[in-house]
Amino acid sequence: MIHPKIQEVTTRIIERSKESRALYLSQMRAQFDVDFNRSHLHCGNLAHAFAGCGPTDKKNLSEDIVPNIGVITAYNDMLSAHKTFEDYPHELRKYATKHNAVVQVASGVPAMCDGVTQGQDGMELSLFSRDVIAMSTAIGLSHNMFDSVLNLGICDKIVPGLLMGSLKFGHLPVAFVPGGPMETGISNDEKARIRRDFAEGKISREELLKGESDSYHSPGTCTFYGTANSNQMLMEIMGLQLPGSSFVNPGTQLRSLLNEEIVKVMAEKAKSKKFEDGLGTLLDEKAITNGIIGLLATGGSTNHTIHIIAIANAAGIKVNWQDFSDLSKVIPLLTKVYPNGAADINHFHAAGGMGFVMHTLLENNLLHQDVHTVLGFGLEKFTQEPKIINDQILWQEGQKLSLNESILRPVTNPFSKEGGLRFLQGNIGRSIMKTSAVSEEYFVTEAPALVFKEQEDFIKEFKAGNLDKDFVAILPFQGPKQNGMPELHQLTPSLTILQKRGFKVALVTDGRMSGASGKIPSAIHVTPEARDGGLIGKIRNGDIVRVDAISGELTCLDKSIEDREFDAKDNSTVFGLGRELFTNMRTLVNSSEEGASFL
Repeated sequence: MIHPKIQEVTTRIIERSKESRALYLSQMRAQFDVDFNRSHLHCGNLAHAFAGCGPTDKKNLSEDIVPNIGVITAYNDMLSAHKTFEDYPHELRKYATKHNAVVQVASGVPAMCDGVTQGQDGMELSLFSRDVIAMSTAIGLSHNMFDSVLNLGICDKIVPGLLMGSLKFGHLPVAFVPGGPMETGISNDEKARIRRDFAEGKISREELLKGESDSYHSPGTCTFYGTANSNQMLMEIMGLQLPGSSFVNPGTQLRSLLNEEIVKVMAEKAKSKKFEDGLGTLLDEKAITNGIIGLLATGGSTNHTIHIIAIANAAGIKVNWQDFSDLSKVIPLLTKVYPNGAADINHFHAAGGMGFVMHTLLENNLLHQDVHTVLGFGLEKFTQEPKIINDQILWQEGQKLSLNESILRPVTNPFSKEGGLRFLQGNIGRSIMKTSAVSEEYFVTEAPALVFKEQEDFIKEFKAGNLDKDFVAILPFQGPKQNGMPELHQLTPSLTILQKRGFKVALVTDGRMSGASGKIPSAIHVTPEARDGGLIGKIRNGDIVRVDAISGELTCLDKSIEDREFDAKDNSTVFGLGRELFTNMRTLVNSSEEGASFL
């Protein structure tokens, strides 16, 4: 029996989504009922579609008997995580032939690296890239040549975008193929120390670059628990990836065997042609709720308070921040992975990983078991671990006890009785705070406001020694309609230093901080944003602001704020690095709590 609060929230989501979900499913059923395999294509269509294939694949595709698996790839060799996908098409084709199927790359999609664009103008395109990826995915699959789909994507906006686009083909079976994290580099504590030392001027840029290079050193996903690894958790807990596959390192035999297994699974589902195997059926209200639960239990990226809403919308499901907040009250925090702790994702995986997380949640009635997955109905298989026996992959019983309780704990002995997110609201607006890395002594901050238009303004004041005091940093005009809602990670090292000096500091912004927001209490994603008339744009230096993660309060105590004029910031002449191409998107995008989407 599922926990009554989880059932209450799930029922609320189902009721709220009744009309939109019914419309979505009727659309997917209509696509399923129309013969979606290759029989509808004319000879000229088919000839174009398989012109580049070898003789065997041409024969198989022309007969409309062998299933064709479409691949959407986000490969590029600038993202370390996506470098791992370079040889996947060749590898997946080989496995498809072995299992009497065909694999064709349907399309590539853009893949930004937020690590490269942090603090740069290009970051203003990052969030919008998610919706571009969704549209690009739809374009690739619109050739209507495919019986199932494999998505190759890992990082920040890429997995949500692939999923949103794939949901428009929800009549097809869809799965994700991870690449795995790079092996552990220098410790996260050492990395954080190097960044603080540079911010304080104690080390050179060359020493900082060496430290960063020692952290991000090879192909594979970055090892901290930011949005990329939160994506992998989300795909696994929602049943869209094979059990235990998310955090297996690249270039290993197990990684290759998992890749072959998912091709086999998708080939079998394509042959069976059952509507309930389609992504649209699989990703229902219970699966979305499970995704939120996984985010809370693992202290995952705050970006998913936006992405999960946008993903759910694509499936006709309506979710809001109140749902996150209510679930957070009953979902305990089970992990401590950097920036919430010293360990990295490899340590988490070794301690028991996703199999243990799902086992302890299911055992304590904190996860919906009765859901569809890529392996069929039910989540029990997702508590198992893949093992290599005689060069074959077999799933065996996973960890029932954590192997390291400084990293991973059971529901009966959590790091915190509540999840790692808080919902805040008040006259400033509605926002989200990630609390999993914040010490409880900083849960309440009441201090004078200091308003900054840009990150660079804050850093300039910090370097000048003007910020050695208690304050709440206010960064308005960083929302999706203003400038695409860039992440504001340049603030983190300086704010952390001030906190370590004994000052009580907090951040309030309509921008983003993502999964690496760290130890500073940060009320982020404030909505309505300043560009939309939100009162965050009227706060002035010296106003007393209260940021309270205990009561959920986000308030400017100066009541005259509502009568003030906006000190508006123009965004009509933005140009450079292609940002002018996104002018219409900035106009059309909805609020953070609605998914920050223009689709």
